[in-house]
Amino acid sequence: MNGVLQADDETDFNITKATFKANSTLDWHKHSTSQILIYVDGEGYYQERGKDPVILKAGDVIKCDKETEHWHASTKDSDVTYLAIYGGGQPTTWTEVVTQEYYDSVADQLND
Repeated sequence: MNGVLQADDETDFNITKATFKANSTLDWHKHSTSQILIYVDGEGYYQERGKDPVILKAGDVIKCDKETEHWHASTKDSDVTYLAIYGGGQPTTWTEVVTQEYYDSVADQLND
């Protein structure tokens, strides 16, 4: 992940550019502010706790409300690059590991 813009006295949000190789994931987490993900290349999985996972592709934008537990990842067969926009301070709380078995079950569900 590469920091594009860091929050400071005049800008109260961060922008991070993240690229993940195919078949990789982040764990479940939440942010103290809302987060916007802008997909710029490839395909990825995204899921909020209690909701069905979805596939997001280049050009898709999703907003995750503050304190909403979620995870996102590349798909099994595609790298993914996205921009993450979120508030300054301590924005990420990691909550639970996304196991390979769970990731594989999401991949199977979305590829049917």
